[in-house]
Amino acid sequence: MTKTRLEAFSDGVIAILITIMVLEFKVPLEAKWEALGPLLPQFLTYLLSFVFVGIYWNNHHHMLQATQRINGKILWANLHLLFWLSLTPFATAWLDENHGASAPTAFYGVVLLADAIAYTILQAQIMSHHGPESPLKHAVGNDLKGKVSVMCYIAAIPLAFVQTWLSIALYVLVALIWLVPDRRIERQLS
Repeated sequence: MTKTRLEAFSDGVIAILITIMVLEFKVPLEAKWEALGPLLPQFLTYLLSFVFVGIYWNNHHHMLQATQRINGKILWANLHLLFWLSLTPFATAWLDENHGASAPTAFYGVVLLADAIAYTILQAQIMSHHGPESPLKHAVGNDLKGKVSVMCYIAAIPLAFVQTWLSIALYVLVALIWLVPDRRIERQLS
């Protein structure tokens, strides 16, 4: 099986997710710059979610560049990732409506954790399908960034019930860790 349809479908779903998130913005009733001020918290949450979805899109693209063929397990693992990513607009909207509330902050972290786990499962399926000489396996190595990200999410979820700002800080930290595109796969392929 080729990977072309998987890439095209994934790109389409991710584009729709980003569009859905921006549609949550309510247009101010006043035609003054000051009317945008109350939207700043919502914009910052949108920005964080946009960065996360962008990180997944970017790394998904690189991962598929190191993939020569796919099978049914990879297709289902990819759908699993897209399922969790599709909850990002909902988690973002709930967090926007309830800034500082524990449950929406924790739920946002649950979605981010599930995204990371689903991505790891997809990555493992691709490496397994390509065997011990998988270019992806050589590129990823011990995946320290991935493990640190998961640990941050695991810490942030219960922290949401203690201090929500600590959870948000951990989410931002993970985004910053991944903001610089992961060059491991590019180096392996060149």
